[in-house]
Amino acid sequence: MPETPLVVIRYGPYESCDVVDHRTFRLEGLQAVLKDCGHSYVLEKIPDWNQVELVVNGECVYKCNIRHLEFGGDGRLDPLCKQATEAVKNAYQQHQI
Repeated sequence: MPETPLVVIRYGPYESCDVVDHRTFRLEGLQAVLKDCGHSYVLEKIPDWNQVELVVNGECVYKCNIRHLEFGGDGRLDPLCKQATEAVKNAYQQHQI
């Protein structure tokens, strides 16, 4: 695995208070657990509403609805954050040969 594995967090806009915009509040927990696992990440806005995609080595390894992620927090209790970090871990293990 690279010393600082890079994960691209691609996220789309979602509606909150009757306003559609790209927001990162629901990504805070995901960012925290990725950082705790030793991954570095970059955020990339996409036009697809309500989407979050994690991209590793140019391949999408995880997708979910951004509105299903917990708002704020550290991500440790969010089951989607756990699934996402497992998907990233598995992606890096598959590319090790």
